[in-house]
Amino acid sequence: MNQIDSRDYYLSRELEIMDQFHNHAKAWKPFLTASYGDKTTHMLLLAAKEQMEAIIPVIPYIGGDGNPMTRHLVRSTTSLALYKAIKERGGTPKEAGKVIHDAVVTSVSKLPLSSFYLTQEFITRKKAEAEKSHTRIYKGDWVWEFVEGDGVEFDYGCDFLECGTQKLYHAHGADEFLPFYCYLDFATHRTTGWGFSRTMTLAEGHSKCDFRWKKNGTTRKGWPPHFVKHKP
Repeated sequence: MNQIDSRDYYLSRELEIMDQFHNHAKAWKPFLTASYGDKTTHMLLLAAKEQMEAIIPVIPYIGGDGNPMTRHLVRSTTSLALYKAIKERGGTPKEAGKVIHDAVVTSVSKLPLSSFYLTQEFITRKKAEAEKSHTRIYKGDWVWEFVEGDGVEFDYGCDFLECGTQKLYHAHGADEFLPFYCYLDFATHRTTGWGFSRTMTLAEGHSKCDFRWKKNGTTRKGWPPHFVKHKP
């Protein structure tokens, strides 16, 4: 797919992507207001909207509807837009991370818990997707491996060796914010009967992100993230 076609893929979905942005902005607003006040919040949301509109045409094409990771890449753009707006006004990654984290926690708490059954069909499909990722058809895509569990420490996992969101954030000069975005995984994993864990991320300079799921396990939640806990 050439550059014009990839641009068209996202532009043809601009209204849908902006609807997602506005939904996220609605969730951010009370937390922004609590931190910055009404006037600054209004300015920040306008600036974030402008950032979002500028990001859409340059989101890397990674296969469109044929790649399940496309939705994750698109979803990560809204937080990037808000961070860029906050950064422009002298804000820090931690400030932006806290606003988005609190908004996500509040939003997902209103959603029903999801259910999941680990089947051979699921394992086979994920192995195929992981193998395909190693062909590196699209530079902006993820590259990962499916990890079969041992039934003791974890039941299944994924090792992400390259991350599409990391590549996107790096292109926009937002590497310092990436760990805060990645930390949202702990807030969004709410599957009945399953716990999510991770000991390392590419965002923090490790060689991979080691996602692990354990039946009847627990998911660590809360603020601050481990990587800022001991900082002033």
